[in-house]
Amino acid sequence: MAEDRKQSTLFGEVRRMVRTSGAVGGIAARVAGERFLGIKTDKAAHAEDLKQILGGLKGPLMKVAQFLSTVPEALPEEYAQELATLQSNAPAMGWAFVRRRMQGELGPAWQSRFTKFGQEAAAAASLGQVHRATLPDGRDVACKLQYPDMPSVVEADLRQLKLAMSVYRRMDNTLDNEEAYNELAARLREELDYEREASHMRLYGAMLAGTPGVAVPEAIPELTTKRLLTMTWLQGRPILRRLEEDPGEEERNAYARALFRAWYVPFYRYGVIHGDPHLGNYQVREDAETGHGVNLLDFGVIRIFPASFVTGVVMLYEAVRDHDIEKAAHAYGVWGFRNLSKETMEVLNLWALFLYEPLVEDRVRSITPSDDPSYGRKVAQTVHEGLKRTGGVKIPREFPLMDRAAIGLGSVFFRLRAQANWHRLFMELVEDFSEQAVAERQAAAVAAAGVPRD
Repeated sequence: MAEDRKQSTLFGEVRRMVRTSGAVGGIAARVAGERFLGIKTDKAAHAEDLKQILGGLKGPLMKVAQFLSTVPEALPEEYAQELATLQSNAPAMGWAFVRRRMQGELGPAWQSRFTKFGQEAAAAASLGQVHRATLPDGRDVACKLQYPDMPSVVEADLRQLKLAMSVYRRMDNTLDNEEAYNELAARLREELDYEREASHMRLYGAMLAGTPGVAVPEAIPELTTKRLLTMTWLQGRPILRRLEEDPGEEERNAYARALFRAWYVPFYRYGVIHGDPHLGNYQVREDAETGHGVNLLDFGVIRIFPASFVTGVVMLYEAVRDHDIEKAAHAYGVWGFRNLSKETMEVLNLWALFLYEPLVEDRVRSITPSDDPSYGRKVAQTVHEGLKRTGGVKIPREFPLMDRAAIGLGSVFFRLRAQANWHRLFMELVEDFSEQAVAERQAAAVAAAGVPRD
């Protein structure tokens, strides 16, 4: 039986690689042809082809693509722009499969655990689909059921990702992304474990308790397994649908403040970051306390940092605020950057200024100094060119998800056209900052939530 499962996983990986290798190989061949042989190619058209190929696959490779599209110059601009638009559009699992999977997770009498269970999927997630159900005690719940054969899908996607990143590194070695790959691989494998995600949900429920405008679902442990996550159903609406209705400035700003706290209360007080600020991972809703709030939904990609890393983030803020190059050097060292020349550090400071500038200015403002939606990418391109000129840099493993959160949230704030005093929101979290206090709060919260520490 174990050998049969092993073979099934192997065959699943092979099938997945066959379906994706053409896309990855196409990137390699076309980009290499232009850079080394002078053969001009229509990268924009090829990027659209790539999106169509990947868009028919289930979530992991798309999630990776979305992540890489926010890492400065990790992919050619044309590919990053196309891949950033990918959404999970995997075909829904039919009712016959859902019944078999639910029986496998909860036993033959699984339907007796619910008074109502929706046969049609209510939503799609990156690794599974969500069904709405009702418990005997009257609570409405969401049951997230993992798609079949996802471990093999993830492993096949990771093989293709490693190939793609290594090919791109050979073409442009400005950024050594080996540790970024290791980080992505670890988080994707963790995301397969819905019991771990349930513990993350408990952790976030505790960390964000009492935070204005933010709601977190409650996991139902007796109805949760490695491949089934049952949680309380939260009423809300997709943010894009609400934005189509052109809400007023006050409402948009309220969403922005709630999202800022949802991401950064856990980080600055507990050293924990939600690494996937994708628009599908939260909803907007009416809130009794603040008028308008958000539901935080997906807890698969969570990063728990050493408290010292948070110290480095605060230290770099102070360095940008005070124009202190020596403090910046110390902060980069705490983050894990090694052997930085003065010239390389000066280039990295351009990126730090881009990230921290909204937090330094004590006034109401937009998240960027420009209305140009490509402003961030232009800064990233300048940084990339500077790093290439100074010999490149190795990205520390702990850096990508923090960077992803900052860039991803910034793009959401930009889309909201939000105006806020980001400085005061930030200072609420760090005025009494203490590395020891972060470490103590983190240890207590992680233990209470039952989060595995590998």
